[in-house]
Amino acid sequence: MTTRTIAIVGAGLSGLVLARILQVNGIRSTVYELEATAEARSQGGSLDIHDDSGQIALHEAGLLDQFHALTHPGGEAVRVLDKTGTVHIDKTDDGAGGRPEIDRGDLRRMLIDSLDEGTIQWGRKLVEVTQLAPGRHELHFADGSTVEADLVVGADGAWSKVRPLLSAATPDYTGITFVEFRLRDAAARHPREAATMGTGSFFAASDDKYIGGHGGADLWVGVGARLPETWITGSGIDWTDPVSARAAVLERFADWSDELTDLMRNSDDDIVPRAIYALPTGHSWARVPGVTLAGDAAHLMSPFAGEGANLAMFDGAELALAIIRNGDDLDAALAEYEPSLFERGRESAEQSAFGLDMIFSPNAPDELVGFFSGHPGPDAADS
Repeated sequence: MTTRTIAIVGAGLSGLVLARILQVNGIRSTVYELEATAEARSQGGSLDIHDDSGQIALHEAGLLDQFHALTHPGGEAVRVLDKTGTVHIDKTDDGAGGRPEIDRGDLRRMLIDSLDEGTIQWGRKLVEVTQLAPGRHELHFADGSTVEADLVVGADGAWSKVRPLLSAATPDYTGITFVEFRLRDAAARHPREAATMGTGSFFAASDDKYIGGHGGADLWVGVGARLPETWITGSGIDWTDPVSARAAVLERFADWSDELTDLMRNSDDDIVPRAIYALPTGHSWARVPGVTLAGDAAHLMSPFAGEGANLAMFDGAELALAIIRNGDDLDAALAEYEPSLFERGRESAEQSAFGLDMIFSPNAPDELVGFFSGHPGPDAADS
């Protein structure tokens, strides 16, 4: 068991799983999170948690039963449509899929609540990390404070402040921009839209465009298209005005069925545009004593394989178990952890790129239909 100081940057899924499994095994760590509170921002929509990755991490964290109690009935159903509203795939949830759905916010809250008081330090915005000596680093925060640590884990997402210690790589724009819509209390307020989406995963794709999301008590809808990287800021759309923002997106889907565009037209007013970025496929680095990455900081990818959250939790679990097995020899722990991290990141990034091209295609939804019908072509993405 290590007596070294462990600093985890970022209270996302990877950092929280890492801290929880260390805690269960009697190892202290501190999570530094830039947000002021756990409720500082919305956590997004639904996640399918895989039995060969995310659920393994939750088992190691001692939280699998709590997780199952929070999952959605019928969440593994799948619907695939084209822009006319024609349904091509309509699979019900038979309970045998091994990938139950949970709200991201519920999952994160469960992990936060599982940690001892004081493990997470909120409102600690990292500015940079500097090396003091091999295997010893100093974290510098925006409030002027500093912390020294024997191991710094960058679990701080796409624009990681820890990554530059290991790699010069930065995320590249994938060519896809999303606009996120939400329809709360769907059964009472939006029954038609809830019926359109169904209880599980929903995909409508045609002409290099996509409307997708997941059913549930609240409907989270992502509307995507191939657009210039500057479209969000350079198109003159006032994103603070939901009426004009909604109208601008609807204009791009003018030839789509009302059944589908009503998912935007009748949405709540918190509309969020998001350009989709990814790190280079196969991102890796030469080992640096006392520092590593997990989750999106290590292998940011597009969401079109459904792997990001699962990989993040699995990373956290694998790193925790490597630390537990190697005790005070943190370099041995990193030597055990990083090679498999690189390999699973590469495989999932390839799946994500495949999934992106399958969904955003002039021929969509043909390949998507083939995938869900069991004829996906090359090692295809999980959805």
